[in-house]
Amino acid sequence: MATKKKSVKVLRCPSCGMLVRPKDEDFPFCSDRCRKIDLGKWAMGVYKISSPILDPEVLEDLGELGGRHSDGSEND
Repeated sequence: MATKKKSVKVLRCPSCGMLVRPKDEDFPFCSDRCRKIDLGKWAMGVYKISSPILDPEVLEDLGELGGRHSDGSEND
């Protein structure tokens, strides 16, 4: 019988590209430094979730946060 080899998936740090293992402490990053670099990019708006908001309740809540009621009128 032929023996099956386990396929090992090669994973890389999203910040620097260094090889990482799922068991590593900072997974999916190679280090705390790369984790903080990635967090900083999110905080500065480099990364964005660009899919449109289609949930009517979320859209309504966003309208209220912007000072508008769901009918489009301004708050006093």
